[in-house]
Amino acid sequence: MAEFLTFAAQEVLIKVASLATQEFSLVLGFHGELTKMSKSLKELEAVLRDAEHHQQDQGEAVKSWLEELEKIAHLADDVLDDYRYELLRRKVELQNQMKKKVLDFFSLSNPIIFRVKMAHKIKKINTSIKKINTSLDELCKRATGLGFVVGHEATRSHYRIIDRETYSAFKSDENNIIGRKDVAGDIVKALTDSNNNQKKGPSVLAIVGMGGLGKTTLAKSVYHDGKIKQHFQKKMWVCVSTSFEVNSILKRILESFKPEYAAVQSRQAIYENLQEELKENMYLLVLDDVWNEDDQKWKELIDCLKNVNGTQGSSILVTTRSDQVATVVETLLPRCDLKKLSDDECWLLLKDIAIPVGSPPIFEDQEKIGRDIARKCGGVPLAAKVLGNLMLKQKCDGWQSIAKSRIWDLPQGENQILAILKLSFDELRYPSLKQCFAYCSMFIKDFEFEKDDLIQHWMAQGWLHPSSIQNDSIQHLIAEGWFHPSSSQLDPEMEDIGNAYFNILLQNSFFQDVKRDSFGNISKCKMHDLVHDLAERVSKSKYLRSIFSIEPVLNNNLPEFKALRVLNLYKADIQELPSSIGKLKHLRYLNVMKTRIKAFPKSLGQLYNLQTFKMPNHLEKFPKQIANLINLRHVYFGIHVKVPAGVLGRLINLRSLPSVKMGKETGPQIGELGGLSHLKDTLSIYNLEHVRDKEEAEKANLVEKKHLRKLFLGWTPRRPSNSADSDEVVLEALKPHSNLEFLEIHGFMGVKLPSWILSNNLKEIELEGCNKCGGVPALGQLPNLVHVKMKTMENLKCLGYEFYGYDHESDDTKVLFPALETLYIQEVRNLTEWMEVPTGRVTVFPCLEKLTLRSCDQLGSAPSHFASLKKLVIDGMNCGGIPIASILSNKLTTLTSLEIGRVSGLACLPERLLENNQHLSYLKIEHCTELTCIAPPQSQGFEYCCASLQELTICYCPKLRCLPDYGLLSLEKLEIRSCSSLESIPIIPEHGGLPSLRQLVIEECPQLSSLPDGLQYCTSLQRLRIGSCPKIKSIPIPSEGLPSLGQLVLSQCPELSSLPSGLGCCTSLVELGVRRCPKVTSIPIGSLSTILRNLYVDNLEYLPVLHGGFTSLRQLRIQGCQSTQIEQQFCALHQILVSLQELEITECPYLETVPSLDKLTSLRRLHICDCRRLTCLPSGLAFTLKKLTLGRFWNGLDSFPAFQVLPQLESLWIMGWPKLKCLPEQIQHFTSLTELWITTFEGVEAIPNWLGNLASLHTLTIWSCKNLMYLPSVQAMHRLTKLDQLLISNCPFLSQRCREESGPEWPKISHIPRTNVY
Repeated sequence: MAEFLTFAAQEVLIKVASLATQEFSLVLGFHGELTKMSKSLKELEAVLRDAEHHQQDQGEAVKSWLEELEKIAHLADDVLDDYRYELLRRKVELQNQMKKKVLDFFSLSNPIIFRVKMAHKIKKINTSIKKINTSLDELCKRATGLGFVVGHEATRSHYRIIDRETYSAFKSDENNIIGRKDVAGDIVKALTDSNNNQKKGPSVLAIVGMGGLGKTTLAKSVYHDGKIKQHFQKKMWVCVSTSFEVNSILKRILESFKPEYAAVQSRQAIYENLQEELKENMYLLVLDDVWNEDDQKWKELIDCLKNVNGTQGSSILVTTRSDQVATVVETLLPRCDLKKLSDDECWLLLKDIAIPVGSPPIFEDQEKIGRDIARKCGGVPLAAKVLGNLMLKQKCDGWQSIAKSRIWDLPQGENQILAILKLSFDELRYPSLKQCFAYCSMFIKDFEFEKDDLIQHWMAQGWLHPSSIQNDSIQHLIAEGWFHPSSSQLDPEMEDIGNAYFNILLQNSFFQDVKRDSFGNISKCKMHDLVHDLAERVSKSKYLRSIFSIEPVLNNNLPEFKALRVLNLYKADIQELPSSIGKLKHLRYLNVMKTRIKAFPKSLGQLYNLQTFKMPNHLEKFPKQIANLINLRHVYFGIHVKVPAGVLGRLINLRSLPSVKMGKETGPQIGELGGLSHLKDTLSIYNLEHVRDKEEAEKANLVEKKHLRKLFLGWTPRRPSNSADSDEVVLEALKPHSNLEFLEIHGFMGVKLPSWILSNNLKEIELEGCNKCGGVPALGQLPNLVHVKMKTMENLKCLGYEFYGYDHESDDTKVLFPALETLYIQEVRNLTEWMEVPTGRVTVFPCLEKLTLRSCDQLGSAPSHFASLKKLVIDGMNCGGIPIASILSNKLTTLTSLEIGRVSGLACLPERLLENNQHLSYLKIEHCTELTCIAPPQSQGFEYCCASLQELTICYCPKLRCLPDYGLLSLEKLEIRSCSSLESIPIIPEHGGLPSLRQLVIEECPQLSSLPDGLQYCTSLQRLRIGSCPKIKSIPIPSEGLPSLGQLVLSQCPELSSLPSGLGCCTSLVELGVRRCPKVTSIPIGSLSTILRNLYVDNLEYLPVLHGGFTSLRQLRIQGCQSTQIEQQFCALHQILVSLQELEITECPYLETVPSLDKLTSLRRLHICDCRRLTCLPSGLAFTLKKLTLGRFWNGLDSFPAFQVLPQLESLWIMGWPKLKCLPEQIQHFTSLTELWITTFEGVEAIPNWLGNLASLHTLTIWSCKNLMYLPSVQAMHRLTKLDQLLISNCPFLSQRCREESGPEWPKISHIPRTNVY
């Protein structure tokens, strides 16, 4: 059956007819034409509505008619938009008439000329509509026979009233796993099988099944399984989708560790960083939604991963719809052919969604229908999920109509699932909502939408304008509660409608993988592939009028773009916009973030219809023309961009203004915010010291900005502190609306905080750098307060009854801080007392789960009532014994994580603490100089508590003598450092030993004479590091080895006589380090020559002769070699390092030269430093080299040794010494550099202008150059167009000269997005 999709035409007809009726029909000279247009359009829309409701096969002739109708409707839309544009232009010109007093009579600013031209266009459109009406007459004859009704009596849209689900009903993919637990368990067992450790590459398991079967959900269940977490040290998730590009996959793996890796581009740089992240670790990599059937591409990916450290025992989990893909990727692990759910399981899944908890029970007849629908789902979870949402709150007859739908006539498979999704799509009641869904097809599969950005795209197309939505539709949205309580429900804005539409699509399972921001609001989401297929299928309109491109697409000739609404050039490789950009008079959305644009053409000021404008962070010149864009609703720019005065105040339609810095003379004035009454969500105001008095502050009119949810008010830190009175007056006058939920105040120098801070709606309060405040208001009275943070408040000495809002004379029973979950107090160094409220009459902190006290040096008392506390951090207390004893009293039973550091006077944890808190899983104690034991000698706490303990870290506790010898059955990580009195670490098998231990680190324990006796029973041990333990004589690894051990590092153990005999049987060992163990005279690694990847030594003569080569070794570190024969030894060794990729030679005092490295053809990273006799550098460096670190050689050298120019080098770290007066000039020829570190060049005063030649540079770090004063010129620095991160540290002269705004070097760096100067 041919589809007849009318929603696109319906939407534009509704909008244009509404516009023609409302604002334009009153304009003199247009009334007749517009009335006629409106009448025709409304009749046509009614026919379409009736046609869509009946869904007959309409034939190609009608489809052609529909396309022509849509074309003419869009033409009408453009013409009316021309008129709207002219009104805006004339409004701007009237505002600017003081500057431009004479207007051309014959220009369009003349209302008579404009009216004549517009009337001519409208008549032309009406002529086109007449032709359509002629066709309509013919269609009407056929429509009667088909049961259609023409005219305003046509069937109204079919509405289905449902109650709105709360946000908590949107369950994540990890929840509600039905019918897959056994399958998930089998996969976990296969992935964690110890036999995988014997394989040279990662083991691969494929989950195979048709779309919608829940492959991704199953993979997520496996990914988050506790056994997976215990077995693998690293986990990565990459959704591959249809494009299988190895570089892209590797890069996305890398970005999963740190977002800043996004700047890494080349395969080699990606590989090296991956190797750094993954070394020493077994990993699990999930490749979701793989379509690639090319075995060569798969082999290319696996070969790259094989060369990354730690692949032995690592695994890859692949999900795919293709059996052929599974055949290509799978290794020895068994394939998982995912089966369909049973009918009963489908019913459970469907019922869980359609009948939420708390709903009244359904009758037997309705359950019978529901089970019939579940059976028809064919065992496909996605179908059950979609239909469950469709059935939600419907009555029996609604379920019956679904059960009898024609979609069940289709054969089972993905087409049927698409039909089910289409059924849910058809139930979307508003044509504009359907348009919003279809628009998502413009984004690639697996694209991560930013919610606000997507809504701004929809808004630009005109689909959220009230004229696009019939009034009764808005009333239904209001009745169903889709608008946020803070919005104006009687007159919702476009953003409110967009938010409602987003949530409707989310509720109907069109979106998934939701992410939330720190306030719990949905910020990002994705689409399932099949849902994206549906969006492509229904997106038939030719009038989406959007361009998405990362390539230059514009020039000075723009006729083909004249109707454009969206221009998204995010990350496009462009340096400027053409002046013809001003001709795009219909444009609503312009995004040029992360481009190289530094300034905008003047014609930008002609985009009067622009609603959303996103600029690069590093703009050199803020466009003054933006003042003309009076329709602008959302504007984004970097915090360091200098905004001229008088611009922002004209943008009275702004909804988003994330941040603004107040100017003293030339920048924005606080009064410019006064007219911005529509601002929403977040506003950050900096440099408030430039606001002079109460009258000026009141001009901001924050109290009327009822849509703001978060407000940041900041004064410049470390400024002269003589402005206390002024700060108090200004802050009191900056009173926000009572709807505010999140408040941050930084750098306030007043003594007293404002009275308005006690607002009942506040959820979070952060006070930082308020150094003169002597008290805190009664925050305990705020009923919705969830988070409180106080930092660097030097004058705060007591948290007393006032802090709680407690009146000790009152007899009322109260709950103080009734909703508080997090309390964070840091660097309140003069706080001496935290009073406790008598709990006989009041309840305090009933919901507090996380308490952090850092650097509260003088705190001598604290409360003891924390009924829900789970995570406690105490770091830095000189009187710590008393407050700790109070907080960790016998009343505390809920603790799961405890960190204690730098607490004087603490000899042991309070008695019964461990016994009372039997869910404690994390314990860290450091820098407690009086600690002698963990628990009191008589305490049995460990015996009861430590069954749940997973991580135990003890550092810098010099009086600690021993650890307990029992109860650590769940311990996975044990780390002990700098405990100079520690004598024993018992692990006694009779007491259970440590069966779960994966990491054991012991360093700087000089009295420790032996390692635990039971270490040989720790078969899960993966990482063992022993350092600076001079009494250790042996390492108790059994002769059969430890099967999971992947890393063994031994250093500074002078009594260690030999390495364990079982070393060669540790078949998972990929990293071995032996340094400063003088009695170890041989390192028996012959049997590991094909397994070992990383080797760290200080004496090369102890290595065996490997005639077959060291084929597996990728990294060799030679540190602290004292041998006078090092040059000869290295020359012999490096000949057999056929696969070496990283070489590090440091602290070798007798090394004078390094031989040619021409044999190391795979070398990627070379590090040579702190070799004080070295006078020349090696030749023969491979063109594969990407990272180079050089420096601190013979101090007698007055110039840096010559080194080979490597155009392909991407990262250079160069270190100097006092005698050097200039940088090595070779650096200027390293044009591929993306990272450059310049350190310890103490004699250098200026960095030369040739630095500007490094056009690929992203990151520049300058450290410990004590006499450095000058950066390259402004011109040279601005040639570094890709530089987005600058760090200057321990360079006193340069740091002073780079002070923001005032420093003479500041103009050279002000454009760089991320700048840190210390």
